[in-house]
Amino acid sequence: MAFDSDKHKAIVSEDGSYTAYSKEFDEHYHSTKDGALHESLSKHVLPALKHTQDRDEIVILDICFGLGFNTFATLLHIQKEKNLIIYSPEFDVELIESLKDFTYPKEFEKFRDIIFDLATNKKYESPNLNIYLFIGDAREFVRDTKVKFDVVYQDAFSPSSNPLLWTKEYFRDIEKLMKEDAILTTYSISLPTRIALYENGLNVFLHTGNGFRSSTLASKSSLDYEKVDVIHKMNCNPTVTSLKD
Repeated sequence: MAFDSDKHKAIVSEDGSYTAYSKEFDEHYHSTKDGALHESLSKHVLPALKHTQDRDEIVILDICFGLGFNTFATLLHIQKEKNLIIYSPEFDVELIESLKDFTYPKEFEKFRDIIFDLATNKKYESPNLNIYLFIGDAREFVRDTKVKFDVVYQDAFSPSSNPLLWTKEYFRDIEKLMKEDAILTTYSISLPTRIALYENGLNVFLHTGNGFRSSTLASKSSLDYEKVDVIHKMNCNPTVTSLKD
């Protein structure tokens, strides 16, 4: 089965890796400018793994699975043997089943068996690595799960096209699932997103670096990044509020 369909089309991004265009959401799964692999590494995986580098077990919530770049890039950059458990909701079962035909970066070729298992069985299990896909509404998964997470990859389609995964109420449910020293990563730097994180008791930080556009990190604890003064930004933009359900 070819990957391209009436819902998705593979697109080459600027770092040479393929992403996909969703006709339903009228958006690419990654920034074509930053590059699919580069964006996953820079904005999500590397800051998350730096934050959790001393832990023997890492439990990750990957919102939403999409093409799986955040998950596979995480596997690529684990520096030592750890117990890694990844949960990821994804509503598009056709997308998941087509991933075995997607053109992944050469760096992911070692994960071909994992990709096949996820595409066919929606899970992968081994002694040190377990990945579970939840086919359905991410909001439902977040409300119902009892799992506590070390890392949250907040990587849903943008607030303009998929607002229900960026609301104050959504982040309230996310905050409840985060351990006290957990980290949340997201590409979004929008003020409504940052206000929603702040309103749920999370500290908000600016993540910058060479070769990618700025992104946002959040945590209940302090991080070694520039803290965003959300109150000041709210005072300067009194008409801007968090999204609501």
